[in-house]
Amino acid sequence: MAAAPIIVAIDGPAAAGKGTIARRLAAHFNLAYLDTGSLYRQVGFLVLEAGGDPSEGEDAVAAARAIFGRSFEDQRLRTQAVADAAARVAAIPEVRAALIEAQRRFGTTPPLLPDGKPPKGVVVDGRDIGTVIFPEAGIKLFITASPEERARRRHQELMDRGISANFGEVLEEVRARDELDATRPVSPLKQASDAHLLDTTDLSIEAAFEAARDIVAATV
Repeated sequence: MAAAPIIVAIDGPAAAGKGTIARRLAAHFNLAYLDTGSLYRQVGFLVLEAGGDPSEGEDAVAAARAIFGRSFEDQRLRTQAVADAAARVAAIPEVRAALIEAQRRFGTTPPLLPDGKPPKGVVVDGRDIGTVIFPEAGIKLFITASPEERARRRHQELMDRGISANFGEVLEEVRARDELDATRPVSPLKQASDAHLLDTTDLSIEAAFEAARDIVAATV
């Protein structure tokens, strides 16, 4: 009988570095990678594109069912408006239900790697991976950083893309997103009891990756 795929579940708030770390872990350990946050961004984007309301269940559920099989340009998903819409659609139980099955299927039957070889398992990042999607995951990380540092990173990202932004406003947006994620009634963001905490506030991305790599290597 084939061994069950390795599942590395990574959770954390926005701009903590979890996406970058997750992608690097996947490449390092030959694992498939899924950014579940992008799924909710895609739903939010489709709702906005159709002129709908991200807080309206019917609009959001219809969008959730429409994302599969479509291709999305990453830059169109990276606006603050889409991020805000993603946070709102993620709070709708029917939207989460529509996406949960696809996420779990990815973990149990991961796709082939770009080189055509089967992966040893998966790295999945989001906000409820270790608590709801894969509570049985063998490796769990909760990656965080202070709101101020995360706002600094987001502000720098916007500036690098040529988008004018006020740091104070970005910080307010980060704190508002944190509040929404932590207090939503469905699958709120929280650290799983058996997750390794990795605070990246004072770490370079290289140092943060190395710390995460060492945690995973101890189990893989």
